[in-house]
Amino acid sequence: MSRAVYTTQLQAGLGLVEETRLLLSLYEKNLTSSQLYEKALSSGFFPQVSARRLRNIVVECFFPRYIKTESAQYLKRLVPNLQSSTINQLFLLYTAFANEILLDFIREVYWERYSGGFDAISTDDAKDFVLHAVRDGMTQKAWSDTTIKRVSSYLLGCCADYGLLSSRRGSKRHIQPVRIQEITALYLSYDLHFKGFGDNAVISHAAWSLFGLESADVREELKRLAKNGWIIVQSAGDVTRISWQFKTMEEVVNVVTQG
Repeated sequence: MSRAVYTTQLQAGLGLVEETRLLLSLYEKNLTSSQLYEKALSSGFFPQVSARRLRNIVVECFFPRYIKTESAQYLKRLVPNLQSSTINQLFLLYTAFANEILLDFIREVYWERYSGGFDAISTDDAKDFVLHAVRDGMTQKAWSDTTIKRVSSYLLGCCADYGLLSSRRGSKRHIQPVRIQEITALYLSYDLHFKGFGDNAVISHAAWSLFGLESADVREELKRLAKNGWIIVQSAGDVTRISWQFKTMEEVVNVVTQG
């Protein structure tokens, strides 16, 4: 397994929750990022955003998170049918997939601090995480102190955009632990399944740790999904077998939107 390389790509945009909603409403299947940018530019949906900034949002944020992963077609249908809290969790998944530094920060700092009884994360906590990552060779080249400070700020701001931390800026932000929503668990489990992960690999995937879940917790979440008939779960010790009831992601989205 190749080692992740951390980038500064979050500088192009943090959570971008509202911008993502608007872009999804404009998105059509097989639309390229250039075509989406032109459509967004002429839509009138972004009157306060410069053309250059809009291009950056589409090309550097929306494309790697939602077009490259082929998730935009599904999220476009889900957004009007789900609560904001659930949509935020789905957006968080794809933002973390596209920015591994965010994924590891939430896993290694956010939940560690919460589990340790702390109620806040400081700018120094974030800075220490980035500094150690640079020293451990997680970046292609050494980052300057200015870059380390900026990326630390991006990590805290992105967590705040998705509701994991308080939005009020300062030397500390309060932890606002989230519980994974049922629809998020359904979507994530099937997404991993259709990506080719085996049943036990689905359960142990790092994405669950964005919500503070370990393998045993994931099994319990999947058993809750089974009560709706969405999957069948059989467990013996650490081995789990799942019978998947939907054949495509389209079927999963249909169940959610028709529910």
